[in-house]
Amino acid sequence: MDELYRKKEALEAILRDLGSVAVAYSSGVDSTFLLKVAHELLGDRAAAITAVSCLIPETEAREAEAFCRREGIRHLILRPDPLAIEGFPNNPPNRCYLCKRAIFSEMRAAAAKLDAAELVEGSNLDDLGDYRPGMAAIAELGVRSPLREAGLTKAEIRALSRELGLDTWDKPSFACLASRIPYGETITAEKLVRVERVEERLRSLGLRQLRVRVHGDLARIEVEPEDFPKLLASAGELDRYFRELGFFYATLDLGGYSMGSMNRALG
Repeated sequence: MDELYRKKEALEAILRDLGSVAVAYSSGVDSTFLLKVAHELLGDRAAAITAVSCLIPETEAREAEAFCRREGIRHLILRPDPLAIEGFPNNPPNRCYLCKRAIFSEMRAAAAKLDAAELVEGSNLDDLGDYRPGMAAIAELGVRSPLREAGLTKAEIRALSRELGLDTWDKPSFACLASRIPYGETITAEKLVRVERVEERLRSLGLRQLRVRVHGDLARIEVEPEDFPKLLASAGELDRYFRELGFFYATLDLGGYSMGSMNRALG
């Protein structure tokens, strides 16, 4: 526990040294914690920037707005169009790099207009263990990652978030909707909307940590193994709903939920 608080103190020292920050804020576990700590330390010298686009469910955008309004945090909303980024709709393996390079460039310009000395984002130490080409774009743009710099893991951020009374302490992990589509398969607005709608339907059943991966007209559902019975209890209803949205088949991944499962194809 002493190590946990040492890391929190290291985070606070980093933020104090930065002086003023704009936090790339998604309403997820990590960026919410980072924004909360930054605002407590820096007051009005900490602001939030949220990129609202077809890659993010509307519920996430609404939660971001509500949190900043409740906490009295300056909040700037950008509305980029990822499908207009050159090469991105083709869905290459470096898709995340292309997207983050474009969107974080826009965020950096916005941060300067907010008089923030630095743009910061919420990746943590665990994010070093997966294929994340977007991190290269963040590094190239000089965006700081205070949580990772302080050595904080996801579990530690959840523990500290709970102590701060943040509702996000046990919020399921989220990734952009494009991560549901296999590399090489074209990303379209229609596909992203279908994914958002079916995932919302699954959450309405009380399922929390989940993904719906799209393989052409087949939807592969990932949920935690302990949630299999809950999902299968509504199998008939769900099958009809998936068909209404244009999926010929819906299947349950027996391996359960797995972060970054699309990266297996990269070998």
